[in-house]
Amino acid sequence: MTLTVRLVDVNYTQQIWPAIQTFLQEALDKGGDFPDWAAGYNIHHVQNFVTSGQWILFVAVDEENNIHGAMTISFVNYPLHRIAFVTTTGGKFIANPELLEQLKVLVKPYGATKIQAFCRESMVRLLARAKFEPRNTLVEVLI
Repeated sequence: MTLTVRLVDVNYTQQIWPAIQTFLQEALDKGGDFPDWAAGYNIHHVQNFVTSGQWILFVAVDEENNIHGAMTISFVNYPLHRIAFVTTTGGKFIANPELLEQLKVLVKPYGATKIQAFCRESMVRLLARAKFEPRNTLVEVLI
C-alpha cells in the first residue's frame, strides 16, 4: 500500500471532517496521561482552528483515496525560522519517513523552515527514523 499526503483546502473541511475526526480525537486521547487542566484544546477547537484557516489539515490517502490518517499544522514565526508545528496527528502507518518527506515538501510553500511537534516517548523513537531529533522537554504548572 502506498500512501500520499494531501492538503485539504479549508473550503472542504466540513465535507471531510466526519472521515477524519476519529483520527484526530484518538491523537488527543493518546496525548498522555495528564490531568484535565493540562489540555490546551479539544476536538471542537481543532475543528474551529481548521475551518477558520488558522491551522491546515493534511490527510494520508491510499491509491483508492481511502483515508488512513490526518494531521493538523499551525505555524509559528521565530526570528530565524518559520515552524510548521504539528498540533494533532492520528492514523495508521502515517508516521513513516516517506510520508514525512512528503510533508516537508507540502509545508515549504507556507514558508516553513522546520517541522516541530510535542511527542510522547514512543513517537520520539518512531520519528527518529525520519531524522527528527528531540530538543526540549516541556514542563508546566497551573496558576
